Amino acid sequence: MTAVIKTSALRKDFTVWHKTGRLRRQRRVVSAVDGVDLTVTEGELLGYIGPNGAGKSTTLKMMTGILSPSGGQVSVCGLTPVPQRTTLALRIGVVFGQRSQLWWDLPLSESFSLLRHVYRVPAADHAARLRRCRELLDLDAFLATPVRQLSLGQRMRGELTAALLHGPKVLFLDEPTIGLDVLSKQAVRGFLAELDARGDTTVVLTTHDLADIEKLCRRLVVIDHGRVVHDGTVAQLHAAYRSRRRVVVDLDAPWPADLVLPGASVERVEADGLRVTIALEDTTAGELLGRLAGSVALRDLSVREPEIDDVIARLYAGR
Repeated sequence: MTAVIKTSALRKDFTVWHKTGRLRRQRRVVSAVDGVDLTVTEGELLGYIGPNGAGKSTTLKMMTGILSPSGGQVSVCGLTPVPQRTTLALRIGVVFGQRSQLWWDLPLSESFSLLRHVYRVPAADHAARLRRCRELLDLDAFLATPVRQLSLGQRMRGELTAALLHGPKVLFLDEPTIGLDVLSKQAVRGFLAELDARGDTTVVLTTHDLADIEKLCRRLVVIDHGRVVHDGTVAQLHAAYRSRRRVVVDLDAPWPADLVLPGASVERVEADGLRVTIALEDTTAGELLGRLAGSVALRDLSVREPEIDDVIARLYAGR
């Protein structure tokens, strides 16, 4: 597969001054991004996450040409972002949370029309892309509404459309679902899933909403203190940090305190011993059920998959 984004030992340093006395200040260099090596291939949807201050947005700003790297190399669509920023702008789309590329006082449809001229997009191509976005993001109900009167969810759907109307090869999304209601999140996720299925646009997604990552991204890169601490699938992340499935059993009689379950451990006993949560360690749910069937009076049983929030929290804590 063709590499669309490639970084090597990428770093970004900032100078910070802090007071050391009434009249003195001391200079300190802080590395926001500290040697990131990353390759993203054509058509990939990459989840790029980390805690606040980890360096996610700084990395994206270097990839889009907003910030100059302090060291290392970065290439996007075969271009070096800062010196070739104007050319690169025609090949990428960007949605940065609170930054808008829409005209505040104009109807949404007129913002789309102006962007066609800004990017010099042929009318037929623009119309075809807008038609697709209108269908997938359900834009028709507010196309004639001034941007300032749109809800946050409506505006975000407009921002996604605006970022794609010129047919970019790469789409950078920084917190696209932050603050959105459930329906708006579903619309955005469904749209990104459709975009990923087509395979003609590479997407780099940063978010604190880990449900976005689980639903959309096959590959996950975790950055902390400016360095990559995980690069792989969500399943590989669970395996690396020994995430455990859990079985919740409801009983007709209280749980026997002396019951031993090889390969599993009891995490929680509730409702006077009638509901028990068991973590699977070196056994399967089927094997556990076989052991329980002859030992307790089972009423119901459910299996809970490990939550990505838990493993990410443990990863950050471990760092």
